[in-house]
Amino acid sequence: MAGNETSQVNVSGTLSERELQIVELVAAGLTNQEISEQLEISKRTVDNHISNILTKTATGNRVALVRWALQWGKVCIDEVNCCALPTPDTKEAKP
Repeated sequence: MAGNETSQVNVSGTLSERELQIVELVAAGLTNQEISEQLEISKRTVDNHISNILTKTATGNRVALVRWALQWGKVCIDEVNCCALPTPDTKEAKP
């Protein structure tokens, strides 16, 4: 099992910036058509990116892809799997 984990770590580093951007949008629940509209690229290009991403991450579908992205820290969904940084509202006032 450890060998499998290592290969997944190596695979995670091979996604391009655009592919990581698309993974974030998939995790946000957007369809391929919505992703194409938001990124101003064709739906066919999005389809190709999704296919390449599924191959690179060895995931078979969008749900497995989102699980993979959460596991490897590639996305943050509603503060799940995230490091919350202090905001001015949450900092303690200094005397």
